[in-house]
Amino acid sequence: MTDLEAVTGWVEGYLRAWGSNEPAEIGALFAEDAAYYPAPYAEPWRGRDAIVAAWLEHRDARGEWDFTWFPVTVSPELSIVQGITRYGDRTYSNLWLLRLDTVGQCREFTEWWMEQP
Repeated sequence: MTDLEAVTGWVEGYLRAWGSNEPAEIGALFAEDAAYYPAPYAEPWRGRDAIVAAWLEHRDARGEWDFTWFPVTVSPELSIVQGITRYGDRTYSNLWLLRLDTVGQCREFTEWWMEQP
């Protein structure tokens, strides 16, 4: 599997989990000891179980958002994804920093999100 295939598969899995909010789908995205930064300077959610719990506390309902994305850079160490999230009358620009392991799970994830004017 190429690095781009791994990133594409991971983002597709993230979008499925975002839509379903199923704990098993969320957990499958992340390594057991992963760190999820919900904003660049926020305290991370550490460990798969904590990530699933925090995700569910901050979940979006199915159908209230739309997300489009493309890879900015892809490498074995760090991949960056740019996206646009739309929630009805609000639109956000996103950058996602991904550090995937050799099995395609995320070891570290950081979200940068900025509301568009």
